[in-house]
Amino acid sequence: MTIAFESPEAVRLQKLRARLGKMSDAELIKFGKTVRNLSGPRIGLTSDPWKAQLEEARAERRRRHPKHP
Repeated sequence: MTIAFESPEAVRLQKLRARLGKMSDAELIKFGKTVRNLSGPRIGLTSDPWKAQLEEARAERRRRHPKHP
């Protein structure tokens, strides 16, 4: 028997991936543009909370529309 603990960040990313997967292409593009605008250059020691969401939106877009060689 194995017990695994997930970090709050991992759970948050799983929920975000599920939410992105349910979005239409138009909604995904709108979400990506909004998050991109929010994740501009920051001054300070805190990390950018929008960066992970932007990366997940981009990954979902690539998954739906892979480049064909």
